[in-house]
Amino acid sequence: MDFGPDRWRLYGLALREAGRATRGAMGWSLSKLRLSTPVPHRLLFAPQDLRTADPTIATDIYSGFFAFAGRAITTGGRSPFSFVPPSRAWAEALYGFGWLRHLRAAGTALAQANARSLVDEFVTSRLGDKRTACETQIVARRLMSFISQSPLILEGADHAFYQRFLRILGQAVRDLERRVRSGALPFEQLMAAIALCYAGLCCEGLERTLKRSTRLLARELYRQILADGGHASRNPRLVVELLFDLLPLRQMYASREVDTPEALLHAIDRMLPMVRLFRHGDGTLSHFNGMGVTAADHLATLLTYDDMRSQPIHHAPHSGYERLEAGRSLLVADVGPAPPTPLSAEAGAGCLSFEFSSGAQRIVVNCGTPRIATEAVIQAARSTVAHSTASIDDVSSCQIVAVKGNWIDRRVAAWVLRRTGPVVINGPQKVTAERSERDHIQLLNANHDGYRARFGLTHERRWQFHPDGEVLEGEDVFWGEGTSVSSREAIIRFHLAPGIKASRAQGGRVVMLVLPNREAWQFTVSPGEAFVEDSAFLAVPEGMRRTEQIVLALRPSETPSVRWRFERLARSFSPQPPQAEPGPQLL
Repeated sequence: MDFGPDRWRLYGLALREAGRATRGAMGWSLSKLRLSTPVPHRLLFAPQDLRTADPTIATDIYSGFFAFAGRAITTGGRSPFSFVPPSRAWAEALYGFGWLRHLRAAGTALAQANARSLVDEFVTSRLGDKRTACETQIVARRLMSFISQSPLILEGADHAFYQRFLRILGQAVRDLERRVRSGALPFEQLMAAIALCYAGLCCEGLERTLKRSTRLLARELYRQILADGGHASRNPRLVVELLFDLLPLRQMYASREVDTPEALLHAIDRMLPMVRLFRHGDGTLSHFNGMGVTAADHLATLLTYDDMRSQPIHHAPHSGYERLEAGRSLLVADVGPAPPTPLSAEAGAGCLSFEFSSGAQRIVVNCGTPRIATEAVIQAARSTVAHSTASIDDVSSCQIVAVKGNWIDRRVAAWVLRRTGPVVINGPQKVTAERSERDHIQLLNANHDGYRARFGLTHERRWQFHPDGEVLEGEDVFWGEGTSVSSREAIIRFHLAPGIKASRAQGGRVVMLVLPNREAWQFTVSPGEAFVEDSAFLAVPEGMRRTEQIVLALRPSETPSVRWRFERLARSFSPQPPQAEPGPQLL
């Protein structure tokens, strides 16, 4: 197994990162000469943390129970920083110190003393995974957490601790400014800019830092927040996370009576309607390009800050998403290319996938990004087969950096992974989408070239959404030329939401669907037959839920297109649906 035709893309990426590393080393050396350690004179105020807090978690932390990102450890009186993190996400949460908000919500002297002790312990001891703790994004998150929760940390503290805390903030500011100059990746640049603006606005004595970071913030927002409000990574989760940081930042500029950058105001105004584009009737967000579990309480809090109570946008051509609504039903489709390589470490190979819901009930979903999983499962969740779209020979439409191939490939890939993470080095580049309406039926046609280079095939998908929302019709078409086309198999998957019961009928031409609310839908296919197979929904707090998927298989050389249809039935089903017909399992 090797990279094949993508080997030179891997080597090209390695050369670009080597150049970035060289420029970064030079910038780091120069920054040591130019930058002294800024020490704030005093803290002026603390911004509001919009993320919801749970005071019961403060009790858990005091008792030595640290549960983050679906993993937990019990310290037994030892420092939490002395343990090997059970997962990458757990380490990011611990070293980011966002959990301080739970201690603040407790509002007790004990919680205050516990917070101060843990902060002091982290800073003064040699414990902890310093390599992870010193990554740019985590340093930025920690700086914002310390500033936001400074009333908790400093209340009741003596003058010596107050001065030490100010030096801690100054050290973080210096580290971030050096990393900005030393070639940090784009999203790291944006997070560093936000954190530096927090420090510059909330601390007296960092006026120069504020001017530099405001320019950096404006530059990165113009680069990364697209014209329709999406982030350049195409990840819905990042739009939400950024808004939690940008909304307080906007308020801080107003409170300090400092001119708010237009880039910040415009970004927020565009991003809030974009969040609503992904939102389904049950309040959760669509699972595309890194989106996992939706924190419903966080999202509800966030949307209350939408002063205009904006409606969701339906057409996001820059981000590559479309939203169709009719009656009680809605559909969100991914019709965009692979994101830029430096921003694709969480991107999925789900081009032309879609999610479909009726009221508060999901019907068709993507598997989503797991919260609790091994690295292998996380990467599998990014594959095309984990999305409700078509794959060719079960090969993903995107090639992701992985350690494989000959020894040179493995060494180069390992180095790239350390620098950038598991980014996409090849994927759909030419994706066309056209939206129209005929007789009140909404039409969406899209195609992508993700399989053209390897298999000579182009995948085209057509949706037709009836005005009452009772019928969704679709067609998948495969066209191309070349000697390899005749031996290829197209496999189309529709992953069903948890709790839906699916049963085959009429020799596989029909699949009956019974939703958890007893609503009944019928799936039909022509030509060919549909099979019902096991699947897994990964975007749940417990890690995974078993579910089912509808699978269609065809050979494009013999059957270049297949039509399918979801239709709501007028009657509801009994709690016990018909027994499913046995069928062959596709591997």
